[in-house]
Amino acid sequence: MSKHRLLGMSGSLRKDATNRLLIRNAARLYGDAEFTEADLDLPLFNADNEEVHGAPDSVVRLAGQIAVADAVIISTPEYNRMLSGVLKNALDWVSRVKPLPWTGKPVAVMSAAAGRAGGVRAQNSLVLAMMPFQPRLITGPEMAVAGSRQEFDDDGQLKSERYEATLKTLMEKLQAEVESG
Repeated sequence: MSKHRLLGMSGSLRKDATNRLLIRNAARLYGDAEFTEADLDLPLFNADNEEVHGAPDSVVRLAGQIAVADAVIISTPEYNRMLSGVLKNALDWVSRVKPLPWTGKPVAVMSAAAGRAGGVRAQNSLVLAMMPFQPRLITGPEMAVAGSRQEFDDDGQLKSERYEATLKTLMEKLQAEVESG
């Protein structure tokens, strides 16, 4: 069997974002996979511009990455109790690309946030935002890294054995979902 193609999407554009570190840890724990990090630095969705120019190349590229991925990992920060605008904008853009790349796609969601809840509300809003696309969402275990700036070592690895074990279980469930077809 060939390697799974795994796409990671961080809802933060910061190069050192803890959500970026979290998807990298998830990819490591997923196992033998071809991992790609998506670029969500997209122009703001504007239907007038889309009508005149079509979807930007960056959006078409992202939709293509989702389409060919065997599974997608999405990690969102929590901004004002919701998923990030960056992530919502990407979801809005990709929803305009046909055929819809999300349908039936195995997807695991997670979050890393500064607060003590670790972005749980953002994860909930992300699940709601994904529902119209009909992916195969992995329902748990819930992976929410609280106080995220202190939870990664200098090499970007999770420090907590509990977080590591939870993330490993989530990735095992994602991998099983991919293999079940």
